[in-house]
Order: sequence, then C-alpha cells, then structure tokens
Amino acid sequence: MKTTLEISDPLLREARRLAARDGTTLRALVEQGLRHVVADKRKSGKFRLRKASFKGRGLQPGLGEAGWAKLRDIIYEGRGG
Repeated sequence: MKTTLEISDPLLREARRLAARDGTTLRALVEQGLRHVVADKRKSGKFRLRKASFKGRGLQPGLGEAGWAKLRDIIYEGRGG
C-alpha cells in the first residue's frame, strides 16, 4: 500500500545513508523500524500498576478526619518542612 509520510530532513538524510550503507532501500528500512515498534508495543501489553503497598495499620487514631494540612504538618514535623 502506498502512503505519504512527513519525516524531518535530518532524519531522512540519515535513514538514506543507513539504507545505502546496508545495501537496502529506504522502504525496507522504514518497514523494519515499524515492525520493531509494533512488536515492542505488542509485547508490553497493558499498563499494570505495581503493588506499592506496605505493612501497616492505616492512619494513627484520631487522624481519620484530619485534613491534608494537618497530615502534612505531622509528616514533615522535625524535618525542616
């Protein structure tokens, strides 16, 4: 299938040099790059958030209703914050 791509001039010049050096065509080089990117994306799959929890018992008693300002003050207490 034919298509039109806009590629920056410096990148296109470098790609043409690589193709000539390797004895291949610009088309083959572009297809190789696209195959690589598509395969890489296919391998990575969906984003999964890693488990980042830690052992603990939640908030200290009495802090369940505290606002962010109070929690921040406690977190940075004695740390120059």
